[in-house]
Amino acid sequence: MRSVNLCFGIQLAPTADELPRIRALARLADREGLDLLGIQDHPYAGGLADTFAVIATVLAETERLRVFPDVASLPLRGPALLGKQAATLDLLSGGRFELALGAGAFWPAISAMGGPARTNPEALQALTEATQIIRAMWVPGAKATVQGAHYAVSGVQSGPAPVHPVGIWFGSVGPKANALTGRIADGWAAPIPHYLPYEKWQGAQQIISASAIDAGRDPGDVMRMAQLVGDITEAPGSVRLRGEEPIRTDAAGWSRILADLATETGFDTFVYWPESPDETQLRRWVADVVPRVRELCA
Repeated sequence: MRSVNLCFGIQLAPTADELPRIRALARLADREGLDLLGIQDHPYAGGLADTFAVIATVLAETERLRVFPDVASLPLRGPALLGKQAATLDLLSGGRFELALGAGAFWPAISAMGGPARTNPEALQALTEATQIIRAMWVPGAKATVQGAHYAVSGVQSGPAPVHPVGIWFGSVGPKANALTGRIADGWAAPIPHYLPYEKWQGAQQIISASAIDAGRDPGDVMRMAQLVGDITEAPGSVRLRGEEPIRTDAAGWSRILADLATETGFDTFVYWPESPDETQLRRWVADVVPRVRELCA
């Protein structure tokens, strides 16, 4: 794996009746120097606000924080328009938007909202086609043409271009999806352990790296993001990663876990999913965990 500076972020759900608190936490994360903020995207959930509207608001109210959908539900968001939205958000924020994509989950809910119901192979093919279209939409002055089984554009006017090379990160789970990540994605947003238990993370990393090499790419060009659910406690707790169990231990324990993931499993980016997303957890993450991890990995 590549030797890089580590990045740290936090994830928040766009709960409709808690939007003022979410905006305040985003501003705090920005002031405290966090690198990333992920906003969940489940458009079919009635209690959640629209992720991209929340992201636009958060970007307008912050100065340094990079923000991304965690992860965007591709089946409910057409790729050509998604590419234009991504470029526009990047332009408005001075280059602080990233695009994490999911091939699809919760298919009954997606179908209920008018989206498709796809098999796993169909979902991966659609993700491949969508990535081609999104990247084609970022080439101003051209006419994008991509003919796929699930998505197609026929000579559409491309543009605008984003300010910076927006990363397209896949939230892939299975071996075939991870292989696709290694072949064409800019990063891997590892799903939380509920979807991919900790014990499978190393194997997924190996698939991504091998597939990148097979595609003629440097595996180090694929960003590796670990997303960890839990609670930063005052007292020490278990520092073993097991199955889907949340991490519940103090800042020192969290720091050892993250340092091990960086040095032994190859992750370079860490996004915290607090069980109780409040100011206390955010401050413990920023002030107590992040500096210790940087020291351990120096």
